[in-house]
Amino acid sequence: MENGSLKKWRFQGNKELITSSGFTVRGVLDSLSENLNENDPRPTIPLGHGDPSAFPCFRTAIEAEDAIVDAVRSAKYNHYPPTVGLLPARRAVAEYLNRDLPYKLSPDDVFLTLGCIQAIEAILTSLKHPGANILLPRPGFPYYESLAAHIHLEVKHFDLLPEKGWEVDLDAVEALVDENTVAMVIINPGNPCGSVYTRQHLQKIAETARNLGILVIADEVYEHLAFGSTPYVPMGVFGSIVPVVTLGSISKRWIVPGWRLGWVVTSDPNGILLKTVIIDSIKGFLNISSDPITFIQGALPQILDKTKEDFYSKIIDILRKDADIGYDKIAEIPCITCSNKPEGGMFMMVKLNVSLLEGINDDMDFVLQLAKEESVIVLPGIAVGMKNWLRVTFAIDPSMLEEGLERMKSFCQRHAKKQ
Repeated sequence: MENGSLKKWRFQGNKELITSSGFTVRGVLDSLSENLNENDPRPTIPLGHGDPSAFPCFRTAIEAEDAIVDAVRSAKYNHYPPTVGLLPARRAVAEYLNRDLPYKLSPDDVFLTLGCIQAIEAILTSLKHPGANILLPRPGFPYYESLAAHIHLEVKHFDLLPEKGWEVDLDAVEALVDENTVAMVIINPGNPCGSVYTRQHLQKIAETARNLGILVIADEVYEHLAFGSTPYVPMGVFGSIVPVVTLGSISKRWIVPGWRLGWVVTSDPNGILLKTVIIDSIKGFLNISSDPITFIQGALPQILDKTKEDFYSKIIDILRKDADIGYDKIAEIPCITCSNKPEGGMFMMVKLNVSLLEGINDDMDFVLQLAKEESVIVLPGIAVGMKNWLRVTFAIDPSMLEEGLERMKSFCQRHAKKQ
């Protein structure tokens, strides 16, 4: 038998997958977890990713849990679902979103996906053609870059402006667009900025996109998680100005990211997406990809219709309290600045002044040493496109958030340059 080590095999791994996955939030957080000190008896405090489901104060609504149990026990949802999703579930999503829209969506405007990640995959893959490029916000959610690299879709970045509450730099958008630009992405409420856009700013985005002839992809996975002075307005309100593809899920508002139920919704009363074959492309993508779990689709109408307002209010109250804690505690750390108090979502972007620290070169160095010395995980800004910034998750148990930021304060004091 020939020795396997001497045999020339004709296969090898896809190195592009290894490279692209390293730029995801998960990839960076995995690296930080490997740097934790196993001998530290204190609990690790997760300020790096937006999954508060592990904390009892963020437990999902009892109505959502009951809906899942009812769907499973009915034995009606053990089959393969249709490509675009179960009709009652699609109808429920349309009716849920219609509460905030000036026109009515139909079930035909809704495509169910395996979480919002698959929703991103569906629309970006549907827009891909030779030479095409897409405009992404900086800072933003890095999965867009990773997926675009994987499918060979060119990316251009426009800046969000911290001095203007992380609004879109619309002049930059206009300067970036060329004949191959297909769409721009906005994330509202903002990940990673904690921003909530005003109705006026969203309308300007819609008008700019219409004038440029590009699609607006509205990532609204944090929809309705707004707790500041600016009310949440869905981008679909402006679908009559420009075609809007909205990406959403139950992951964040119901605190159930593991249930993996999302949607792609087309807000396009003028029928432009149908004429340009985008609708057929989305269906084509879903035909060759995995489906969201059937019994969760079966539970969706009950989840959307039966969840009581007091559950939503409870989650908003906790997030508001956490945002206050985060903003106030960060203000006590001289080398870190938060210029904008979060108004929505689960994150805040804070600026790191490494010139005030000894032995720390940049944001990646900061988070690696912080993990090792204090068992606190924070995402480096470079992962979301902003070097020497940090993305801090505040959506955890409030007492644990306070402890985590106290540890960060101690870390910064310990590494402060001597005056």
